[in-house]
Amino acid sequence: MANGEAYQKGPLVLRGRQIPKETTDSHLLQPQVDTDWLHTDPWRVMRIQAEFVEGFGALADIGPAVSVFGSARTKPNTKEYLLGRDIGRMAAEAGFAVITGGGPGIMEAANKGASTAGGVSVGLGIELPHEQGMNKWVDLGINFRYFFVRKTMFVKYSTGFISLPGGFGTLDELFEALTLVQTHKVRSFPVVLVGKDYWGGLLDWLASSMVESGKISDLDLDLITLVDTADEAVEAVTSGHNRVVEAALAKETGHSDGS
Repeated sequence: MANGEAYQKGPLVLRGRQIPKETTDSHLLQPQVDTDWLHTDPWRVMRIQAEFVEGFGALADIGPAVSVFGSARTKPNTKEYLLGRDIGRMAAEAGFAVITGGGPGIMEAANKGASTAGGVSVGLGIELPHEQGMNKWVDLGINFRYFFVRKTMFVKYSTGFISLPGGFGTLDELFEALTLVQTHKVRSFPVVLVGKDYWGGLLDWLASSMVESGKISDLDLDLITLVDTADEAVEAVTSGHNRVVEAALAKETGHSDGS
């Protein structure tokens, strides 16, 4: 990293010799060769707690939101970038806040679409060895040290997930969302994959390998909605959100009728 470049470490901005050799996450997860950690890890819990408090406080009032995932390597003005921008814009126009990882590529595209449409554009950044910083289209940005805190924010404040083409990070977010829905850890909300050519092979493998070998059921594939356009993606999220709202209202009505 060049001497003048900024390194984001939670709420801190570091440059030059202040830049650490490892991230906070990697330090926490590295193997321990002695018991000194017994005297430091309990105190680290306070920092983790503070990140949760800051995240909850900042996001509590954003209203219905959709999380948009995709590759940070996507170049501006490519087909995928423009698709991400359109999804961000349409989601904002439908009344959703748009949450991304706050970085470049698809994340920037979705934030740009939401921001220029007058919606709430949120970025949840993370400390990385080669931190790229928050993109300029984020209106509400939070930087986290710990991946697991950041992931909690994505899940807690989203009513749906939209994944455009991406790499390992996108797959991580995708399958974590599917696992939480499958195990009923979160209310059933839509998980949308955008790009049939890109995701089709993955879904074929899930059906031919995981379903056929009994590792998942064929009903689990129904948790995924595969689309090609921004309209279809936002419609899937909107329909899923409406179903959740209607179910909640019906439950409240049922309770009130019985009182």
